Amino acid sequence: MDATVTVTAVDEVGPNTYAIRFETPEGFSAEPGQFVKLGTEIDGESVSRFYTLSSPTVTDTFEVTVGIDPAESGPFSTFLAAIEPGVEMDLSGPFGDSHYDGEGRVVVLAGGPGVGPAVAIAERAVDEGGEAAIVYRDDEPAHGARLGALRERGATVYVLDGDTDLTAPVMDVLTGADGEGVFVYGFADFVADAEAAIEAAAGDADAASVENFG
Repeated sequence: MDATVTVTAVDEVGPNTYAIRFETPEGFSAEPGQFVKLGTEIDGESVSRFYTLSSPTVTDTFEVTVGIDPAESGPFSTFLAAIEPGVEMDLSGPFGDSHYDGEGRVVVLAGGPGVGPAVAIAERAVDEGGEAAIVYRDDEPAHGARLGALRERGATVYVLDGDTDLTAPVMDVLTGADGEGVFVYGFADFVADAEAAIEAAAGDADAASVENFG
């Protein structure tokens, strides 16, 4: 669908990383792990980017997690860095097939901005009585509070430095049990490492739901 959405809250959730929450427009339905296109007009030109949902539901509001590179001085980054509640943006979506679908156990491997869908999927699974595990690799981790809350609720959470090998933690969390859903979110180098770790853990990387950020 296409709609205009209004920012309701902006929270800093890590170094140069912000959770931006929007009021859910009528008729919008999406699952954690899907993505949307958000855009605006700057100096007479339409600009937009794709962002993966980082909220477990979209009932009243939905959230995306945005990393802003301080070295990047593009107009859209400047716009997002200054965004406040009340700002309106254009929405299209949702898009994507790599999302939570009621699995009884979820294993989410996340690199960098992949932490957004990771916490959303894990929270949704736990909320619905399931199990969750996250293996998250980033030099500057984000969403520490939500990851900590997931640990307290019984989820297994690994937070790794940017050069840490994924094999051992993936072996620990991947059970191969019936109904276990495996998800991978991150840039191409992380996706390659995650798929190799899944195979090393006797899993099936081809069966995983993967979103490659490029």
